[in-house]
Amino acid sequence: MDYWKYILFANPETADILVAYLADTPFDTFEETEEGVNAYAPASASESDIHTHLTDLQQQFSFTWDKALIPGQNWNELWESNFPPVVVGDFCAVRADFHDPIAGVKYELVINPKMAFGTGHHETTWQCIAAMEHLPLAGAKVLDYGCGTGVLAILASRLGAADVEAIDIEDESYRNTMENCSVNGVSNVTARCGTLPDVQGRNFDGILANINRNVILDSLPALVSLVKSGGWLLVSGILLQDETVVSDAAAGAGFEKMKKTEKGNWLCIVFERR
Repeated sequence: MDYWKYILFANPETADILVAYLADTPFDTFEETEEGVNAYAPASASESDIHTHLTDLQQQFSFTWDKALIPGQNWNELWESNFPPVVVGDFCAVRADFHDPIAGVKYELVINPKMAFGTGHHETTWQCIAAMEHLPLAGAKVLDYGCGTGVLAILASRLGAADVEAIDIEDESYRNTMENCSVNGVSNVTARCGTLPDVQGRNFDGILANINRNVILDSLPALVSLVKSGGWLLVSGILLQDETVVSDAAAGAGFEKMKKTEKGNWLCIVFERR
């Protein structure tokens, strides 16, 4: 598949904000650069819609952009060169199979992202992994909402979760999660392609949701119905500036904020269902 590479020239803070705003567009991969961020969209996506969206954002934020066509045969080389390992202290490391093993961590996951998934920045994933070290996952029934590569679902299993359901709207992410489960020897993750109404489980002990602000806000009423009383909800993909709106909406849905962390311009919050 051919991809359009949109080169967005912006300062680091604006680049992070642009990634958050572009998460609901045809762009499916983002790569941080010294000049700003590169955003990738399938060549089949509507260029006029993308250009309109970028023009609208330019009314709010200071940035310029250019674009180039990336032939499909070069895509694997591209994402391999822009997928650095994620190392969270001595707790966990996430690497691809083309990286050398990482010593000195309790858990090492091998995650091979496909061409329809990736971020190029890892503040949100890093914070979710760090938070999971302190969540009651042993014996838990867990939902990974927006599973992507399946990294959080796989880590939940490795941390002792009894049963994990993972769901993503992208078919490529669903298949990638299944492949990565196999690579890591995980057999108790059930992956699905779909949205929240397609989730089969109920009364989850906890839900992992590393997505973005808009999806989280829209999903809170459904999420509170899926987690049992006293259960937890871990969310990330939220900009620091959106903490109040997300926290207020979560409180209105029946969640109480228990803990938060910050890394770069990104926020990670653990809620508990009242």
